[in-house]
Amino acid sequence: MKYFLTTGFIFCLFAYQANAQTALEIIKKADEKMQGENGYAEMVMKIVRPDWTREITMKSWNKNQDYSLILITGPARDKGTAFLKRGKEMWNWQPSIDRVIKMPPSMMMQSWMGSDFTNDDLVRQSSIVTDYTHKLLGDTTMLNRKCWKMELTPKEDAPVVWGKIEAYIDQKDYLQLLIKYYDEDEYLVNTMVLSDIKELGGRTLPTHMEMIPAENPDQKTVIDYVSRTFDTNQPDDFFSIQNLKRIR
Repeated sequence: MKYFLTTGFIFCLFAYQANAQTALEIIKKADEKMQGENGYAEMVMKIVRPDWTREITMKSWNKNQDYSLILITGPARDKGTAFLKRGKEMWNWQPSIDRVIKMPPSMMMQSWMGSDFTNDDLVRQSSIVTDYTHKLLGDTTMLNRKCWKMELTPKEDAPVVWGKIEAYIDQKDYLQLLIKYYDEDEYLVNTMVLSDIKELGGRTLPTHMEMIPAENPDQKTVIDYVSRTFDTNQPDDFFSIQNLKRIR
């Protein structure tokens, strides 16, 4: 009897440890699937309001979790504006005033280019892999795909803007299909819905994203991927303030 009790206890312990590890691995695989180690993308963003719509085109480069660069290519009044992330530091190049502005952490929660995305959403100062703890909440179904429902809570002193994140991740292809962002009081702030799954850059990915604010459900911001390339292997000095000013 003692043998069976001990064996059962050890089995439960290993099952618990595997489950905890699985939560981290799921998030890591989903993040790597969407971002890649090194990548390039062209996107169209549409800011949709009840009485007007604005469109922004852009290019984006990233390397690991440490470097990213976003260049605005249209409309004409914003063309050339660029954003750079190196580690935990961020800069914004504004050609209209010929000035590079270093962005403090207090700006991460602010709107990016007047959209429903925050600065942190686009340039990813925080990491859903390293800055949060991860918990499996159960299974559900979205877009006829079986998904894990997961809860992400920030680690103590992590440089994050959200109090909690709920992520719904496809169990077959590790696709992020729905993400809910909550503030420190656990009030829902934004919901991101990902759809239109296609092959881009040799990967099966959602190519259509909608960010919908909880307080203004009649507005949204849409991002559509036009193209994506992975394993571009840009050198570190590509992600420099000097290149931020001259990138085209």
